[in-house]
Amino acid sequence: MMKHDLEEQLEELERQGISRRHFLKILTAAGVITAVGTQKAHAFSSNAKGKILIIGGGAAGISMAARLMHWLDSPDITLIDPSDRQFYQPGFTLIASGVYKPDEVWKKQEDCIPDGVKWIKDSVAAVDPVMNLVTTNNNGKVAYDFLVLTPGIQINWEKVEGITHDTLGAGNAHCIYDYEGAQKTWKALQEFAKTGGRGIYTDTYTKHKCGGAPKKICLLTEDYSRKQGTRDNLKLDYFTAAKELYDIPFYTPRLLEIYKERNIPINLNVRVKGVDTAAKQVHFEKVETVGEEKVYTPFVEDYDFLHFTPPMSAPDFVREAGLGWTEGKLAADAWVMVDKATLVHKTYPNIVSLGDVAGIPTSKTSAAVRMQVPIAAKNLISLMEGKEPVEKYNGYAACPIVTDYGHVLLCEFDYDKKPLHSFPFSMLDTSKEQWAAWLLKVYMLKPMYFYGMLNGYA
Repeated sequence: MMKHDLEEQLEELERQGISRRHFLKILTAAGVITAVGTQKAHAFSSNAKGKILIIGGGAAGISMAARLMHWLDSPDITLIDPSDRQFYQPGFTLIASGVYKPDEVWKKQEDCIPDGVKWIKDSVAAVDPVMNLVTTNNNGKVAYDFLVLTPGIQINWEKVEGITHDTLGAGNAHCIYDYEGAQKTWKALQEFAKTGGRGIYTDTYTKHKCGGAPKKICLLTEDYSRKQGTRDNLKLDYFTAAKELYDIPFYTPRLLEIYKERNIPINLNVRVKGVDTAAKQVHFEKVETVGEEKVYTPFVEDYDFLHFTPPMSAPDFVREAGLGWTEGKLAADAWVMVDKATLVHKTYPNIVSLGDVAGIPTSKTSAAVRMQVPIAAKNLISLMEGKEPVEKYNGYAACPIVTDYGHVLLCEFDYDKKPLHSFPFSMLDTSKEQWAAWLLKVYMLKPMYFYGMLNGYA
């Protein structure tokens, strides 16, 4: 972590009346103020050789590149990514609620890519996993010996009829899964709290990045309006495509209590089909199982403020290359077919995949990526050495659900949906929202991301 960045965070805490000494004690107990795992990152090394190609320069791709640069004596790594900027995407919710300013969540991509990694600033058009070739849009074909597949997620805006990425904000329909969209959401949220009316919040029927984000912006809207003294002028409704609000049993009871206490009705098994932004109407579809058949019932709801979540999938080139699952729940959206423990592809053993694109039964969060990276990197090196991959990922993910301005329900869990509490939060009752988790979420995770994780240390 950069010292000046930590100083800025501590000064901000003190401006809010929070003791610097007390907060530093919390961080020290958590192991945050250390060398950020530096010694551990350099404790492993290998003289394995091979051309490594990484597709995607987000959290997973750059973190993998950094780890491999640390651990390989003679690394030969190429990374393909078209982005000019590296975004801390968990910060989009905090932009949309006025906690962060937009320019606080990104850095230049060139400053984040590790030294020694060859960067091809381009997009991928196709992958040939048989011939070990990747075709780019503008730089021809790139050969590899080993492939790290981390292109992230594809947001399918077109699957919500009446909405496109370019029309976000029209008809007061917003989405925080986009940098510009998060900024528009904050402006609209403030106005909605003033004028009142009905707010509708939705998730989607596919797996999606940061599944807690729609819940967060809903609760933050409610809390913001209370702080403005206008809550009685708002009616808020949450619509989920799932059969329950949250599927991690340890945390679900408290989350349900919060929604009940805040008077936010929860509507289950409902999908968004389209939005009429001119009429300010959401077109829904209720999905029910009757016997062995699914029954779909359309209905329409009026709104004054809408936050929707579009369907998401693996990028098209993953499906076209035959790298996605072909059966089961993960097949429809072509999530990459990897072993959930080793993160090695089930058909092509010279491919590892992690992050949002990986077809594994856990949440798609940066916290999950942080745990996947050392597993995937060591297993890739084992494959390069001609050995079996033995490192195992237990499905750890974390979803810090912001419940109000000052508290977070820190949900940490594994593949079995059992809680996995990190120290020092294991000393707290994490079945309830905590102030300490808010401090972690708002002040520490972002610098840890940019200066720890992306450098291969956290």
